[in-house]
Amino acid sequence: MKRLSLVLAALLATSANAATIAITGGTVLTAVGETSIANGTVIIRDGRITAVGAGLVVPAGATVIDATGKFVTPGLITAMSTLGIVEVEGVRQTNDASARSTPFSAAIDVAPAINPMSPPIAINRLGGVTRAVVGPEISNEIFGGQGAIISLAASGDIVMAKRAFQFIEMGEDGARAAGGSRPAAWLNLRNGFAEAQRFARNPAAFDSGRDKDSLIKRLDAEALVPVVEGRVPAVVHAERASDISAVLALRAEFPRLHLILIGAREGWMVADKIAAARVPVVTLSLFDLPDSFETLASTRSNVGRLVAAGVTVGFGIFGGDSGSQPRNLPYFAGNAVAQAAVPGGVGLTRGQALAAITRAPAQIFGLADLGTLEAGKRGDVVVWDGDPLELTSAPTAVFIDGVAQPMQSRQLQLRDRYRDLAPAALPKAYSK
Repeated sequence: MKRLSLVLAALLATSANAATIAITGGTVLTAVGETSIANGTVIIRDGRITAVGAGLVVPAGATVIDATGKFVTPGLITAMSTLGIVEVEGVRQTNDASARSTPFSAAIDVAPAINPMSPPIAINRLGGVTRAVVGPEISNEIFGGQGAIISLAASGDIVMAKRAFQFIEMGEDGARAAGGSRPAAWLNLRNGFAEAQRFARNPAAFDSGRDKDSLIKRLDAEALVPVVEGRVPAVVHAERASDISAVLALRAEFPRLHLILIGAREGWMVADKIAAARVPVVTLSLFDLPDSFETLASTRSNVGRLVAAGVTVGFGIFGGDSGSQPRNLPYFAGNAVAQAAVPGGVGLTRGQALAAITRAPAQIFGLADLGTLEAGKRGDVVVWDGDPLELTSAPTAVFIDGVAQPMQSRQLQLRDRYRDLAPAALPKAYSK
């Protein structure tokens, strides 16, 4: 471990464009099907993976990372989170996920608020998360605003894509925000899309902000134009099976919509419809409690049944530990595998579970050069001290774009600072 730390320290001091790295001897899980390469090698040059396989010749001059006895995977990607915009969920001053009294909705853009120094970013990078989809939450309208996609790299501009999707709430919370009923929420949604189409036809009609015939502001209508035109995905939260069916039916009226479902805890009941519509789902595997009226049919077999039906499923969600701590995603993936062993349960294979936290999120959000260990992909690679789907395993090295990341966080620094203080170093108030 000490030798690996020295190697990583040397890599941190090396220019990313000059570094050639060979990770050798580990069990390589490529996230392509069920492929597992024993005693495999991953070679990274100039930030990109150039070769993956067994028996590869290590390029001359390459820095070698010995992963013998370890596992090697792509960097984890959370398909939804609040990383960078929420530090302490219950403290309003550190929570920029929603605005309680703003007059705007769809036009809200989280990107300017993303804080690269936010402590959860380093903590989750230590857990193997290298990229994150970051989304807003709704306040007083069903349109929550525009999300972003970020890198968790320790240096540089971490925002990869601004205004990457529009978040729309169509569950119980959407009904509340729209005035108290689902019919009001659906009317609000259709009106918003119609306003966007009207804006696209005649932008001048909105020049004074809210014009005499408009129910939404000019900036909100403008933000919805790429959504109704299918250039920006609409991430729609719906849990109840009937709500999911209604979301899928939107394409009859707005055929160019690029839909992504989030939540979908009753998705298994309409899995064939979701698969036929080719709409991906962002959810988690451990939802099994009927903790609201829209989730009465929750089951831990939801993810397994969705995948079995042909739905692309990526793991991630808003709020709580799931939103700010996607480092826990491997545990959700491991539980999805274990569900297959439960009598009557439907789970995932190991390859499918790993894909749900790597390849699938990349596919869902158009990150074509991420999510798998293949030649040509970005050099997001994680070395684990054990099986990545086991609770006891942890990363020993994390690379983003081929650059070794510091295996350090503020929490670890505080631990090291105060764990072994000598009595003389204690503040006077704490003298013995």
